[in-house]
Amino acid sequence: MPLWPALGVVAASALLNLASMWNHAPNARVGEFAAAGYLAFDITQLTVLLFLTGGLENPFAFLLLAPVTVSATILSRHSTVMLCILALFCVTLLGVDHLPLPWAREGLSLPQTYILGSWVALGLGIAFFASYTWRLAQEARNMSDALAATQLALLREQQLSALGGLAAAAAHELGSPLGTIAVATREISRELPDDSPLAEDVNLLISEVGRCRDILAELAQSPQGDHESPFDRIPVSALVEAAARRHDDGRVEIRLTPQEGDDMPFAGPSAEIVHGLGNLIQNAVQFARNEVLIETHWTATEVSIAISDDGQGFPTRLLERLGEPYLSVRGGAPGHMGLGIFIARTLLQRTGATVELRNRADGGAEAVIRWRRTDFETSNHPTA
Repeated sequence: MPLWPALGVVAASALLNLASMWNHAPNARVGEFAAAGYLAFDITQLTVLLFLTGGLENPFAFLLLAPVTVSATILSRHSTVMLCILALFCVTLLGVDHLPLPWAREGLSLPQTYILGSWVALGLGIAFFASYTWRLAQEARNMSDALAATQLALLREQQLSALGGLAAAAAHELGSPLGTIAVATREISRELPDDSPLAEDVNLLISEVGRCRDILAELAQSPQGDHESPFDRIPVSALVEAAARRHDDGRVEIRLTPQEGDDMPFAGPSAEIVHGLGNLIQNAVQFARNEVLIETHWTATEVSIAISDDGQGFPTRLLERLGEPYLSVRGGAPGHMGLGIFIARTLLQRTGATVELRNRADGGAEAVIRWRRTDFETSNHPTA
């Protein structure tokens, strides 16, 4: 037996392991390409050892199944297919040429039919174990992804429920102080002379207190909307206008561009859509320099609303995390909790919408909300 060449192959494997331990931290994760490379080395090393020790006549040839099975468990389909092709190529080489095993003096010659059967068995084994193991692993990964998505959805619902309780408590606790402030400001307004420089500021305080009381009143309403309203269906343009009106502070222009057409979609009264759009519009107004553009489009199957501004856009480092609770895109400005986009996305998703947040190529940020038309037109019954 060519012992020293075989030990040299084993030593190469040992050196590769030592080099890997030297170059990687103990808990570092190996990437897909590197893992496939290590498994390809295992196949090649085992092929060389088998070549030196009898080829397919060596009963340890079945170990060529091991790297392929490991790949099917942890790597992608593409990497597994490449390793299967490499293993089949190596098996074919071993079937064609190899060094003989040092049998007894009288020797042992296995017929070519046996060698061919070993080649077929190994080829079928490689294909079967790789495909079956990959399917099982893929189903396990799909189940894990589904479980993670379910847990995330439950967590978002719990966070929203907690915010709902906080809003109810705030509405209850703030009612009395706002009433006191309203009474006090009206008394001050009556006592101030008409030409007082403070009159304008006091009138502003009165209007803002009224706005706060209106908001608290809306929070106290039933989530199913105002059942006493004579309007059962609201056109999408009116819904967008209602959401935008309350955030028009006069500092920037809010420009509405609804699509023209007679088949405008109508939705039931939906507080989720109004508040969700309102939070996104408020965010756009805060960051816009001169203009906020709200475009409404619809087809026979889809309704979409795009809200864009001419500000600086979202920070690139936060784009993938936008929508998480307590993530502020304003650099931690005082009094800003980073809940606006989270609340907007959660409320709109409950009506069946998808929300995409991105930066525009010409500058500024854009939020695109899309519904299937059937979901939008039944949006007064939020989906789970």
